[in-house]
Amino acid sequence: MPIKRGFTLIEILLVLVIVGTLAAMTIPRVIYSRTEAQKQACNANVALLNCQIQLYYERQRSWPVTLTDLVSEEYASGIPTCPFNAPYKYNPSSHRVTPHSH
Repeated sequence: MPIKRGFTLIEILLVLVIVGTLAAMTIPRVIYSRTEAQKQACNANVALLNCQIQLYYERQRSWPVTLTDLVSEEYASGIPTCPFNAPYKYNPSSHRVTPHSH
């Protein structure tokens, strides 16, 4: 009698269940990590803009009227964009960019 080689249906189903379980545990964590990284990038952009506003004041002895005043060779090559595509808002009375919620 010849020896049959290969996997049984039970073995294949068991492997599929294990792989499915691992994927179900991993995918939400990866999505959460990506969102957290985008939030941290946004907060870093806000801190950078606030530093550039302070640098602008130190050099010009006046506060910028808008964020586009910061765009020059001395301060910034452009206004950074939020990873969530939300615009950064400059408050001229406090001279700060305030973080927004995501």
